[in-house]
Amino acid sequence: MRIFYHSKFNREYKKLPLSVKLVLKAKQEIFLQNPFDPRLKTHKLHGDLEGSWAFRIDYQNRVIFEFGDNDIALWHSVGNHDIYE
Repeated sequence: MRIFYHSKFNREYKKLPLSVKLVLKAKQEIFLQNPFDPRLKTHKLHGDLEGSWAFRIDYQNRVIFEFGDNDIALWHSVGNHDIYE
């Protein structure tokens, strides 16, 4: 699995507290091995975000992403539940 980061993701990532960034780094390693690992709580999104997926960083924060071809994931957004809006 390879991850590409959308420019929006990069902007949002810079604003995250260091503690969340450290947890995300650990979750990214899990994601690279298996994006459906139960520790991530990966789930499909619906409504306006249909076709996208999300996984949990911690209780408040999520990553929204899409699966692409050739074992690629595009991470679109990161942050609290406001990213769903």
